[in-house]
Amino acid sequence: MKRSSVPTERLHLWLMLALTFSTGMIDAVGFLGLDRVFTGNMTGNVVLLGMGFAGAADLPILRPALALAFFMVGAALAGRVLRRAPEGWTGRTSLTLLAVALGTAALAVYTVFVDVAAQEVHGSITTSGLALVMGVQAAAAKRLKVAEITTVVVTSTITGLASDSRLAGGKSPFWARRAAAIALILIGALAGAASLNIGLWLGIAVSAALSSLVTILGHTRHRKEKRVRQASVSPVYAG
Repeated sequence: MKRSSVPTERLHLWLMLALTFSTGMIDAVGFLGLDRVFTGNMTGNVVLLGMGFAGAADLPILRPALALAFFMVGAALAGRVLRRAPEGWTGRTSLTLLAVALGTAALAVYTVFVDVAAQEVHGSITTSGLALVMGVQAAAAKRLKVAEITTVVVTSTITGLASDSRLAGGKSPFWARRAAAIALILIGALAGAASLNIGLWLGIAVSAALSSLVTILGHTRHRKEKRVRQASVSPVYAG
């Protein structure tokens, strides 16, 4: 059986880095286009809520609170779906990421036909929906266990990159993927901010397309490896 040119572990790393870029886009759209709300980085929302409760600079409270709640709901739902699945990519992983792609695509279409930036209720529906799918994505990524890649937060990645560096006396493990995750979420935020010049829908649509591509590539590899495993355990009879 011919082996794949790219090892599965490396492919999974690339796919999770693509979702990290996607998160940067979604967060830029939410923060700049929808009243300063993070839909992927929940640390930012917790900080915003703390300052908002103190009445600082008229910061929003409702949307960050809803985003935090819906993110947790999404993560809980995905966790339940993936709970009994084995580690690594499984059919349930594909289903959860497909839900992310479809949900994000639906929200992109929603923002095309509804002026969510001008209407309070519709804006809250959009940010809550984005947070929900980001929670699902984060739980799926966590279950996949690609070292140092969570797809939704890079604070711990930055800490690891610095504290484990040779400058700190370490051996710099995972430095390449850590640096890539930081760079990609930064570039994703840049792309998301730029996309707002065309329309709120664009950054969300690009994120949906990336999630779809990740789902297809990951599921294709999963199916291929499953066929290989089945062939290796099936009895072979000589004619």
